[in-house]
Amino acid sequence: MNTFMHSKLPKLFFFINTYDKNHIRKLPKKVAIIFRNYETEYDEGLILNIKRACQKQGRKFFLSNNLKLAIKLNLDGVYFPSFNKSINFNKNNFKKKFIIIGSAHSVQEIKIKEQQGVKLIFLSPLFKVNKNNKFLNPIKFNLLAAKTNIKVIALGGINQLNFKKLNLVKSYGFAGISYFMNQNNI
Repeated sequence: MNTFMHSKLPKLFFFINTYDKNHIRKLPKKVAIIFRNYETEYDEGLILNIKRACQKQGRKFFLSNNLKLAIKLNLDGVYFPSFNKSINFNKNNFKKKFIIIGSAHSVQEIKIKEQQGVKLIFLSPLFKVNKNNKFLNPIKFNLLAAKTNIKVIALGGINQLNFKKLNLVKSYGFAGISYFMNQNNI
């Protein structure tokens, strides 16, 4: 990958499953948006509205787990969750600036993300989260991050109380939901 592409990779990501135009508008412009909603079918009109809002603000917009729709709607890229293990797609069909990003929880999943051609790997969860008692912690995170040459993003359980602990991990950036939902953090 060329260095121009590296300089264009976002370092901050906000996962959303609904669209709140006013909240997104308040975020720093360097925060990229990942729309992920596994409960319903994706609404193309809604996705296009989010895309337009992101374009107006100069922020990157990714769609989770729907490569065909992300390409069709000319989005900045796609996010492959850890459970997406597909490597049967032609990367030559992508526009030059289309970015594939994805998450992993183990060395095996990191290797799959590498085969998928991701430019960033989200390692998670870094800290304890409500839905899962298993989390990496900074030491395990760094050990896992050392297993790849791809830049990694810290994800999971990041809040105001543990935000300073991000300095302990070797990550390119971080992603979150609740962190960016908190008005005090934006």
